[in-house]
Amino acid sequence: MTGPVATAWQLPLRPELHGQVPYGAPQLDVPVRLNTNENPYPPSAKVVADITAAVSAAAAGLNRYPDRDCMELRTALAGYLDGEAGARLGPGRLWPANGSNEVMQQLLQAFGGPGRTALSFAPTYSMYPEYARNTHTEWVTGRRAADFGLDLDEATGLISRLQPSVVLLTSPNNPTGTALPQSQLRAVLDVAPGVVIVDEAYAEFRRAGVPSAVTLLADYPQLIVTRTMSKAFALAGGRLGYLAASAEVVDAVRIVRLPYHLSAVSQATALAALANSAELLATVQALRTERDATVSWLRGQGLRAADSDANFVLFGTFADGHAVWQGLLDRGVLIRETGPDGWLRVSIGTAEDMRAFRGALSEVAALAERAGSSLTGLRKEERG
Repeated sequence: MTGPVATAWQLPLRPELHGQVPYGAPQLDVPVRLNTNENPYPPSAKVVADITAAVSAAAAGLNRYPDRDCMELRTALAGYLDGEAGARLGPGRLWPANGSNEVMQQLLQAFGGPGRTALSFAPTYSMYPEYARNTHTEWVTGRRAADFGLDLDEATGLISRLQPSVVLLTSPNNPTGTALPQSQLRAVLDVAPGVVIVDEAYAEFRRAGVPSAVTLLADYPQLIVTRTMSKAFALAGGRLGYLAASAEVVDAVRIVRLPYHLSAVSQATALAALANSAELLATVQALRTERDATVSWLRGQGLRAADSDANFVLFGTFADGHAVWQGLLDRGVLIRETGPDGWLRVSIGTAEDMRAFRGALSEVAALAERAGSSLTGLRKEERG
């Protein structure tokens, strides 16, 4: 006697996740990696020694859970931001997590959700719609202006019509590098019915005279400013992000955070890095200088390059951006295929890295010219 015919078991994946792929930039072993906006300068031997000592001390108590509210770290982060905010924030207005990605996820868990809308303006960071998807939040994008700045009429009109629970702005914006003027941010804050998140992952790289949104925290209780230690602090491997907001916002996020979400090792690493902030941030000016020189060089080659307040430059435009990307990769230089069609993004590396980038791009341009085309008119058949 035979039993019923066996059928293949189907994984009960949420319908909206079918066909989706995990987020991630290529991690390739190449001589020059300029695709993920990392700080190219590793911590010094002194900073490494200080972090090692701090982690060693934390390791002695790893049989116990860490401080789930991260009070020592929040106090140190508040001290770091006080100078920019123009006022004492205090630990009650800071909240850290495993990178600004987890901070964003927690914010959408707290203020998004079914029946609620999050609004941003494209092109912008490609992870935002994934935070919305993962929290069952409706995701809507408006369009930026031709210069990649915020189209204020478009923005305020959409906010008035959609009444979003979350407005997500990025300054400097990724992938364009565009900073958000405070007059425009105030205009958005004045009409937004919910929270307004300003993602300042690259804030330390902004040009002189460009203020941070943290200066507005005292005036707008619905404002949330997110930061990271991955970029300017050269701590991408440490995975430490944080937000500054009202104490009420922080309390709301504490409701949705997982218990003991930030390990004792992570907290110790971040504290040691903050204690060495002057040294770690000393490379920022060199990267700003290299960024501005890169923008000038690209424009001198007849290309377009967006004004950038970040540690990367969006440039183009190309008939076949992938062919340019592949041509650079063939020469040992990895950049990022992201942004609007025809544009590419290069992270700012060391002076040596950027010489390699310029040399590789010049070779790709020369190859295109010999083939009877131009860099901006590279033909698809030249990919191979």
